[in-house]
Amino acid sequence: MEYSILRNLIVEIPQMPGNFAKVASVIGAEGADIGDIETLKIGTHTTIRDISVQFETKEHVDRVVEKIREIGDGIVIHAISDDVMKAHEGGKIHMSSRRGIRSLGDLRRVYTPGVANICEIIHQDPEQADYFTSIGNSVAIVTDGTAILGLGNIGPVAGMPVMEGKAVLFDQFVGISGIPILLDTSDPDEVVATVKHIHKAYGGILLEDIGSPHCFEIEERLKAELDIPVMHDDQHGTAVVTLAAILSACRTAGVELSKAKVGQIGLGAAGLAICKMLMEYGVEEMYGSDLNEAAKDRLRESGGTVLDSIDELMEKSDIVVATTGVQGLIKKEMVRKGQIILALSNPHPEITADDALEAGAAFAADGRLVNNVLGFPGIFRGALNARAKKITYPMLIAAAQAIVDSTKPGDLVPHPLDPNVHVAVTEAVEQVAGDQQ
Repeated sequence: MEYSILRNLIVEIPQMPGNFAKVASVIGAEGADIGDIETLKIGTHTTIRDISVQFETKEHVDRVVEKIREIGDGIVIHAISDDVMKAHEGGKIHMSSRRGIRSLGDLRRVYTPGVANICEIIHQDPEQADYFTSIGNSVAIVTDGTAILGLGNIGPVAGMPVMEGKAVLFDQFVGISGIPILLDTSDPDEVVATVKHIHKAYGGILLEDIGSPHCFEIEERLKAELDIPVMHDDQHGTAVVTLAAILSACRTAGVELSKAKVGQIGLGAAGLAICKMLMEYGVEEMYGSDLNEAAKDRLRESGGTVLDSIDELMEKSDIVVATTGVQGLIKKEMVRKGQIILALSNPHPEITADDALEAGAAFAADGRLVNNVLGFPGIFRGALNARAKKITYPMLIAAAQAIVDSTKPGDLVPHPLDPNVHVAVTEAVEQVAGDQQ
């Protein structure tokens, strides 16, 4: 069962034994899933609870709510709220000062006349800006809104909640200030020119949710023309975490990745980046399949082998990765015994892990655990710490290995909220970046 809607039911229940069980039973019987339960108020005769429930559809919400109301016995639903919407009210980020101004002395130190001295220092030695300003700890999160999550081309403003989310993760996990930059153009010349004109204010550039194929040109040009780290997260962030997941799966299945034949179904931004990452890691036989001829050409140019059918790819590959967004694309009869299969499309994978294992796969997983948050914060933190000019494949591979080393036995990847994994990725990337300089 796939849940896509989260609602909080504010329910007042008379304090009689079994009354809450009646509510819980209705929710379960109707196929919804109870999450957190918070007691908001305990009265003399009733208790008010905030019950978090996951539903399949809006119609599913209406049906369950009506069933609860039919219970009677004094049970009342006061409100149906949405925690996700609440979390986004007013936005999720806010720029604040690191220095309080409580006196004229404070004002003179942080602004005029004291600030003039700092300006002169930076004028004489521009690298001092990394020390005396926020530049060295800031990353611009740049989007044109053409590939927002699984929603597609919905525009940069509609994609702002995602950019704010990235900024929250940067701040919470590695202390970086992420600043969303929304562009009203997708023209590569205009995007590149804009970022070049504003890049002096940032220590790095994270390209986010920029669609294929223009994302390839934009990233390549910015990496070549700027002297600060640039990374397209949908390409390389995804590829880093996917490589980590593959390495963990290989460890579980007893497979040596560098000697395995790997097939990639879907050669969009993420798929092609995964292919390149695996080849950089040492995979010698890298196969790919896609309906788009330009995507196939890009894989050939990168050194991979294009196969014309998924059936052929499934037959030849020891490890299969799929990033097509097409639910049920891989049929059970295509699975070869002993294969490792990562069907990463969310929320609906190309084949469910249960079906793949039932068909004979040695290991199978979907994309719910393969989350970019395991990679991009530590990658940029390490790059900024090392004052790296670029993010290179050795740095990315080091990040993937750090994720693997932080993974507990039996897990595919670490929990994304584990602070240790972000520290490990930071240190690994910083070490490699320092060695390269």
